[in-house]
Amino acid sequence: MRDDDPRLPTSPGFWRSPLRGTWFTSVLGLVLLVGITVLFVTGLLSYAAYNPDLAPVNDQTPDKGILGFYLFSWPTNPYWLYRVTQGLHVTLGIALIPVLLAKLWSVVPKLFTLPPARSLAHALERISLLLLVGGGLFEFTTGVLNVQLDYLFPGSFYPLHFYGAWVFFAAFLAHAALKTPAAVRAVRRRRGDEGQLEAPRPDTPTVSRRGALWFVGGASLLLLVTTAGQSIGGALRRTALLAPHGGADPGSGPNGFQINKTAGYAGIDAKETGEEAWRLVVTGRDGRTVRLTRTELLRLPQYSAALPIACVEGWSTADQWWRGVRLRDLAALVGYDGDPPDVFVESLQRHGAFRRAALRANQVADPRSLLALQVNGEDLSPDHGYPARVIVPAAPGVLNTKWVARMTFGDL
Repeated sequence: MRDDDPRLPTSPGFWRSPLRGTWFTSVLGLVLLVGITVLFVTGLLSYAAYNPDLAPVNDQTPDKGILGFYLFSWPTNPYWLYRVTQGLHVTLGIALIPVLLAKLWSVVPKLFTLPPARSLAHALERISLLLLVGGGLFEFTTGVLNVQLDYLFPGSFYPLHFYGAWVFFAAFLAHAALKTPAAVRAVRRRRGDEGQLEAPRPDTPTVSRRGALWFVGGASLLLLVTTAGQSIGGALRRTALLAPHGGADPGSGPNGFQINKTAGYAGIDAKETGEEAWRLVVTGRDGRTVRLTRTELLRLPQYSAALPIACVEGWSTADQWWRGVRLRDLAALVGYDGDPPDVFVESLQRHGAFRRAALRANQVADPRSLLALQVNGEDLSPDHGYPARVIVPAAPGVLNTKWVARMTFGDL
């Protein structure tokens, strides 16, 4: 068969949809230009929120080299910061899926154009396009699977998504630099350059291009409505039908709010968390160490803070009232009476990531940072970290270590 045979995808005559056109593609491209830039920025903020340069246990992206540049220590104010940035990252990413798929559909004939490379510059452009399409599909797919808690990809989500993001965004920037001026011109003129993407022999239209854009926008809005509630909370949580932590709060009572890891999953044995067995080991300056029972912790000055839990998967709880001992007061018990240092926290958790976590000095110093013993007026449940857990404003949920066994204060 010849390359111009209309039965082959390499032939322009194979693609008959009257919807394809430069204007249609340009509108979708400009939406993605803004949306993907926001996704990349909020993704970098998510990376920074882990304080990755503080300790190896905080950083799940080894050997990142120059890609792991780090601009600032993650703040504790406003206390809802990570809830907003990561909620925006996940919700916007899911809402952009129809736009991304429509954009790829609109330009798919270009992927079959022959010859595959007319010059060196054209070959480089085609390679960047493959990286753009492949990287985009990879990033959105791994992101959705992570949100759905379906870890079907080989290896850890963190390095896969991190390195994939840099490959994708580099190709995205190159593509945007080449195509954005033409896209802006096409949108302003409300038409594109004829013959660029338009079918040479289009079928009879059944819907206008504007109608198709409304359809794509409606699909994005539907995904937004059925996802955003897991980050916003309240009554809107019931609309988050596509989110694992959407719907009603699990259980009832003071401990009836979302969790990621249950005590059973973490391998927590009730015998080791009982009053007779469990001790919190706190180590500080010059090896000074104290061992505290839960009863002894309850005798220390108790403080309360209203803080949410926000997770990398995009879900968050409403503000919960936590009560316990300030981290800075625990640091004072082992020799740090002034400004407290960093702290290394270890859990009873048997397996899984973030059994250990490091918190920076500014997080320890915040008066709302607690070793929580109670929540909403009741003792922590086993799934929420009994006998004690860390809660820190603006920190990712995995750094709010549950089932705490040991805390070591000092510069890390």
